[in-house]
Amino acid sequence: CGFSHNRTLNDAVGWVLHSLMLVPYFSWQYSHGKHHSKTNHLIDGETHVPETRESVQKVGFELLHRWFGDDCFAIFELFTHLVVGWPVYLFLNVTGGRRLKGQELEKPVPLKLGIVDHFRPSSPLFPESWQIRIALSTLGVVLTLLGIAAATRAFGWSALLVHYWMPYLWVNFWLVLYTWLQHTDPNIPHYGDDDWTWVKGALCTVDRPYGIFDWMHHRIGSTHVAHHLFSTLPCYRAEEATRHLKAYLEPRGLYNYDATPWPLAAWRVAKTCHFVEDVKGTQYYKSFGSKSKKH
Repeated sequence: CGFSHNRTLNDAVGWVLHSLMLVPYFSWQYSHGKHHSKTNHLIDGETHVPETRESVQKVGFELLHRWFGDDCFAIFELFTHLVVGWPVYLFLNVTGGRRLKGQELEKPVPLKLGIVDHFRPSSPLFPESWQIRIALSTLGVVLTLLGIAAATRAFGWSALLVHYWMPYLWVNFWLVLYTWLQHTDPNIPHYGDDDWTWVKGALCTVDRPYGIFDWMHHRIGSTHVAHHLFSTLPCYRAEEATRHLKAYLEPRGLYNYDATPWPLAAWRVAKTCHFVEDVKGTQYYKSFGSKSKKH
């Protein structure tokens, strides 16, 4: 969604603003579009696609949980998602999908087709027709890095730490927190090839309250169901759309709203949403710390 009917204007403003935050604009536009088109799809989904028990065992997460226990492992989950999760996703497509160009990939780091990143025009993540846009995205990030280097030389590391890198981490924290909590919960299903449909995937979205941050972030967290069902809807119409959607969906048991304050919701997700058993059928998150009931 954008602020103007003119797509070129939307893209120009988006390219500048995203580049300033070291986000490759068109690259993320493509992968985020894929996230919308394949929401909660266990194979073709994009961002926060659940790992299987086998894949997390492979990287030693189950062993870490056994060594450190529920609470320490939950802190580890929060750190890996909210601090390093965004850069690792951009560079290696960790938490991305299991299938690209018709080939199934290994998890958690897909390397079968080479490095899957958001910066190279030749990355397997993108079709050839997007190569110029991907190059422009990377150019924007490079120009910003050059500006940061010049500013560091002029003002020193401490000034850049306070005025750029700390806000950078804060922005990334919120970006990942929203996308994580909007589609991850012990009661939210994820679907394999045979069970998934676009509507079922879009309805696997959770609206949550975020206090003052909801207003600051244009209510993207509390109107996200509407955003997934009508992704071109302007943010300034999202509250009104959500009221009507809720009135229609809630009596049918199709509207997901969790009133848990977001810090407690994040803690619960970090403690209970570690893996799914398979990538077929309908799967629900399970935890290393307890035996989840089968659905």
